[in-house]
Amino acid sequence: QVQLVESGGGLVEAGGSLRLSCAASGRTFSSYGMGWFRQAPGKDREFVAGISQSGGITYYGDSVKGRFTISRANAKNKVNLQMNSLKAADAAVYYCAAGRSIYTYTSARGYDYWGQGTQVTVSS
Repeated sequence: QVQLVESGGGLVEAGGSLRLSCAASGRTFSSYGMGWFRQAPGKDREFVAGISQSGGITYYGDSVKGRFTISRANAKNKVNLQMNSLKAADAAVYYCAAGRSIYTYTSARGYDYWGQGTQVTVSS
């Protein structure tokens, strides 16, 4: 079992930055691939970024490439999402997710555990 708790959401002006963090419970954090997804009202859940168990491979959704950076600190059981140049379209609830055997990081079906989400609001 893995419990995930997101933090760092809030209100930011367009063009600003936020850093989301996800803290994971358990001693096997390094065994899990991690991902960030987001969901805006009335829209489907969207893949944002993913990172392999070691952190050596990262994936990004097309809409955030070049603006967002995912990273992880296995010794601290944390995964972070640095979000720069935020746009109104980035406003959503952001979810952290973990999966042991993720074949396709962009698909929510590959993840076994999910956090409760953290709200990101971008004012324009």
